[in-house]
Amino acid sequence: MRSALQSDPSPAIHIANQRELEADLLLEAASRLQAVKDGWDRADGRLDEALLYNRKLWSIFLNSATDGENPLPTDVRQNVANLGLFVMNQTVSVLADPQPERLSTLISINRELAAGLRGQ
Repeated sequence: MRSALQSDPSPAIHIANQRELEADLLLEAASRLQAVKDGWDRADGRLDEALLYNRKLWSIFLNSATDGENPLPTDVRQNVANLGLFVMNQTVSVLADPQPERLSTLISINRELAAGLRGQ
């Protein structure tokens, strides 16, 4: 007789799908920030929109990382929380002194984390 995991692969698929979704959302945020950076002279309020999207996404990650019922190991959750706080502080810094090169850190963090989630 097969075990529950062998007959129903959905837990593994769910985890893979969740990681893929998170990676896609991070890449979307990075893409929006990159578009603003590349078209800085004609940003037309897109900076605020891109930063808001990224901030909302990282708020979700922060809430998840600090949820006591999150099944991830404590050190992983702590790393995500620390990175999330850094992203929030960097966002405030960009808002206080908007310059295109200041977006590079946020773009890089999102891309690197997305690559990690995809196992690249």
